[in-house]
Amino acid sequence: MPLFEGLGSGGEKTAVVIDIGAAYTKCGFAGETGPRCIIPSEVQTPDLQQPIKVFQHNINSEELYSILKDFIHMLYFRHLLVNPRDRRVVIIESVLCPSLFRDTLAKVFFMHFEVPSVLFAPSHLMSVLTLGINSALVVDCGYTETLVLPVYEGIPILSAWEALPLGGRAIHKELEGLLMEQCTVDTDCNSGQSLPAVIGSIPEEVVEDIKVLFLVRTCFVSDLQRGLKLQKAKFNLHSTAERPAPPPDVDYPVDGEKIVHIKGSIRDSVMEILFEQDNEEKSVATLVLDALLKCPIDTRKALSENLVVVGGTAMLPGFLHRLLAEIRFLAEKPRYQQVLASRTFRLHNPPAKPNCTAWLGGAIFGGLQDILGSRSVSRDLYKKTGRIPDWCRLGSSHAGAEYGTRKTPPPLMKRAFSSEK
Repeated sequence: MPLFEGLGSGGEKTAVVIDIGAAYTKCGFAGETGPRCIIPSEVQTPDLQQPIKVFQHNINSEELYSILKDFIHMLYFRHLLVNPRDRRVVIIESVLCPSLFRDTLAKVFFMHFEVPSVLFAPSHLMSVLTLGINSALVVDCGYTETLVLPVYEGIPILSAWEALPLGGRAIHKELEGLLMEQCTVDTDCNSGQSLPAVIGSIPEEVVEDIKVLFLVRTCFVSDLQRGLKLQKAKFNLHSTAERPAPPPDVDYPVDGEKIVHIKGSIRDSVMEILFEQDNEEKSVATLVLDALLKCPIDTRKALSENLVVVGGTAMLPGFLHRLLAEIRFLAEKPRYQQVLASRTFRLHNPPAKPNCTAWLGGAIFGGLQDILGSRSVSRDLYKKTGRIPDWCRLGSSHAGAEYGTRKTPPPLMKRAFSSEK
């Protein structure tokens, strides 16, 4: 059972805080310092051997409703062990969350589990809340993408957001290609076989396990100078650029019969995909600078001096150091040097791991029972309207009517749709 049971306004039970990510879901209770569980965002069905991903965009609402219903049921009755009817819900969401997923998730909570109220809290804003500051440039390096969003005086500047499909999934795809191309396997009969030659005898889940464990335990992000040399050697067509000395190779035992030999050159080169500029000269580091240029000039100094990096990809060894070095290196380029109001960049150290920072912000906000009630969408209101107010309607009079006598949207949901102040 959750700690601090019964504390709060009128003895109301603590709220449930859920952060559904593309790869993992964090869930727990408001007022606690960390989630109760971190589980894969997937549902295992008896009909299919492979689990079904929860965060999907290419399915209809009926299928998504069924998947989310099973997933939320597992959260409540296997991990949290509480009655959903007794507790409010705080859902940490990305500003790019599709409306179909958002509306279907709200329908599952209100119509199937009959929760008292639901609050959709922006993940970037919740990350800033953990630091006790009002303005920050939040960089969310997740599984599917890296999303940069400035938050100034508690208001996300939506017109300045920047995103690229660079994250854990891009690294996994790059790693899989390098493993197939460069790795060898020793068996009882033969040695030095290529991985594609024996991949049929290795279960798919073991191959996925190799990628995840190899990435987490052995891969790292090089510093700026080494990274530039790796990129130069990679894209040098005449092979005249010298590659830095690779780290030691790694052996990975499989099933007690096979040993996968993974070259050390993969350990540092696979991470360079995050910092290699594409044809449009875009990378994870340029997202920060481009987002700053979209902000009003009088806000850039405060934002550049308050960088907050969250997301599971940000936990890679050396990532934060490399990101800050890349930003400072690119800021001296003519493209940014003449237009940036400030070239001073500083990183915050949130009071939680990067993958749990947004959840912690939601737990802090969910612990404010009086404020939470006035900013949530109640079950009665949802049954009257049948929907959750969308981003583009929060500032309209219709949205104000949905919140009763309030003429403007709640402060937590207030958004800036232009860079004009």
